[in-house]
Amino acid sequence: MIKNKNYLIASGMILILCMSFYFPFPNAPMVYKRMAFMSFPIQDQDGYNVLAIIGSFLFIFAIVLLVKGLSNYHIRTVMIVAIVYSLLPFGLIKVYQETIADGIRAISYDGKGTCDFEKIEEEELTGECNLLISNHSGEPVTFDIEFLDTFFPGSETRFTSLMNENGPYTVTIEANRKKSVSLKEVLDLSDIPNHVDGGSSTEVHFKIEDGGKERIM
Repeated sequence: MIKNKNYLIASGMILILCMSFYFPFPNAPMVYKRMAFMSFPIQDQDGYNVLAIIGSFLFIFAIVLLVKGLSNYHIRTVMIVAIVYSLLPFGLIKVYQETIADGIRAISYDGKGTCDFEKIEEEELTGECNLLISNHSGEPVTFDIEFLDTFFPGSETRFTSLMNENGPYTVTIEANRKKSVSLKEVLDLSDIPNHVDGGSSTEVHFKIEDGGKERIM
């Protein structure tokens, strides 16, 4: 099955290097992506990412070396490697968080949060956000939440970040607990240009901060 051991070793080393470029911890590097390949945010709100483009080419090169290093089972092996490459970082993060992580490093988020906005008057909205957040450490963790906008091409309209007008929001998650965080606010937007008049947002992203330490979820 092994045709060239050196190719396989080189392929493995390059894949590890590629994984380190945008490892999804402590921050989520895909928050502002507009275009992505595997774990690489090729383009975001600031334009094209050179490092992500280089990483993409290196990943493809690593797969080519992998194929050249094997005598058969090429397609099956490439599929298995791609799956492992995608899932391994999250497995490593889970192990870390459930063993030695503390403070906000022990906090995880399922990525399925929602925010809903409904117009009350011309410059007034109700905003309601629901997030499922977990604390994997053996101690309670308290942090502030600041909401982030998802990028919309060609638009500067504020959406989810409107919740910050009444923030930041302080949340405490008890030890080894999962908590459904629900925030409902009446928002005065009379001094806020470029805001929505209503709507819903899914896969909400936010920043958490505690004592000068912060993470993007």
